[in-house]
Amino acid sequence: QLQLVESGGGSVQPGGSLRLSCAASGFSMNYYDIGWFRQAPGKGREGISCISSSGGWTNYADSVKGRFTILRDNAKNTVYLQMNSLKREDTAVYYCIAVVAPCEAYISIGSWGQGTQVTVSS
Repeated sequence: QLQLVESGGGSVQPGGSLRLSCAASGFSMNYYDIGWFRQAPGKGREGISCISSSGGWTNYADSVKGRFTILRDNAKNTVYLQMNSLKREDTAVYYCIAVVAPCEAYISIGSWGQGTQVTVSS
């Protein structure tokens, strides 16, 4: 079962930073493109960033471009989302999941995890 576990969320002031982690248990995520999605209160889930299995290709939604960076460490079986210059509108539950290649289509594979809450407020 392709399910990933998200961590690293929390509360931060506007302009702050957080790094989210996405880890796999029981299988290697190295063969999969991975996407980060988020769901804000009262809104649908949206794909915001993804990375190819090799790490050589990345994609960002316009809303996060220039502020967020997606990285992967295949040796650690982990994908990260570094979030800088956070804004109130980044408040959401963040999810990672394997996606169909090419990743920028944001078509998910497997089961959604619990997500990790990110709250940006002063």
